[in-house]
Amino acid sequence: MPHMCIPTPVKDIFSFTISMSLLCCIYKLLLSLINMFGLSMAQTCRKSYSNLFDAHRLLYLKKSGFAFPHDVSRHVMTFHKKRFVIPGHNGSAMRRLPDVLIIGAKKCGTRALLEFLRVHPSVRAAGPEVHFFDRFYHRGLSWYRSQLPPRLEGQVTVEKTPAYLVAPGVPQRVAKHLPDVRLLLVVRDPVSRALSDYAQSLSKHGGTHKKSFEDLAFVNVTTGLVNSDWGPISGGLYVRHLQRWLDYFPRTSFHIIDGEQLVHDPATELAQIYFQEFLGLRRIISDRHFYFNATKGFPCLVKRERTGRPHCLGSSKGRPHHELNEATLQTLKDFYRPFNFKFYRMVGQKFHW
Repeated sequence: MPHMCIPTPVKDIFSFTISMSLLCCIYKLLLSLINMFGLSMAQTCRKSYSNLFDAHRLLYLKKSGFAFPHDVSRHVMTFHKKRFVIPGHNGSAMRRLPDVLIIGAKKCGTRALLEFLRVHPSVRAAGPEVHFFDRFYHRGLSWYRSQLPPRLEGQVTVEKTPAYLVAPGVPQRVAKHLPDVRLLLVVRDPVSRALSDYAQSLSKHGGTHKKSFEDLAFVNVTTGLVNSDWGPISGGLYVRHLQRWLDYFPRTSFHIIDGEQLVHDPATELAQIYFQEFLGLRRIISDRHFYFNATKGFPCLVKRERTGRPHCLGSSKGRPHHELNEATLQTLKDFYRPFNFKFYRMVGQKFHW
């Protein structure tokens, strides 16, 4: 049989066809692998994802146009504080009992502390004061969990109820259910704290009160005998309240925060928490997260956690306080001085008041 001579152009077309067929096979193989990978990830999403790496891969597939099964694709994937979230489908995010409690003291900056901590992407915080361990303990742990935000592994849940510091029975209850909890205590000059407490009480009574601060703070104004049973006064006896907590928790479970330093330089005060690795958080919060509001007299957040807009604490913060005459002020300072010194020794820190 004579040898057939195939023209060069025909050879080129033949080679091209073979090459394209081979490329198509490779392409189909890749699609198959991608689909297998996607199905695996979809199954992960149906059950729960255990880490942010899986979550980021899911998001990549979604952005790449990968068609998830219906029960997965109906969820919209978003990022919140650099965390992967599927609304209505928390995955491994669970409502867990708190890792950290802000136990007080009242009118010392606990709300500011909570708002500032929420800037950190690894912090999940309950909204209003929960009051589980003092008012609603009878409702049980299931109710308590329902009041707390879902969080992923590696995140920290924080709950703030300043009344915990002074409420009887709370330390024992907390020790029973949260033996490894980390406890934050914010303190300030007890005289200033008492005046702030009184100002809040006035606001609840429409700005008027049947008795003046002096009438309530002293058993006898003439003799200068202080009424240590009155809430605004007793709330500043930090050593008494902390002692009850130390009956159930070691000193290492507490971090004491200077409320006045927190107001003037929040980034530095919060950095102390991170440097001591007390909360297990890496240092993220810095001066760039705050600006000073001259009208309010305290720092505000440059960007709030959820809205991304500047945010100051509510109108109740920075309200004017009752002014004391010099004699009354000195009497109260003298009253608190021995309690303050005992508190300094107890916590191993010295404050200027």
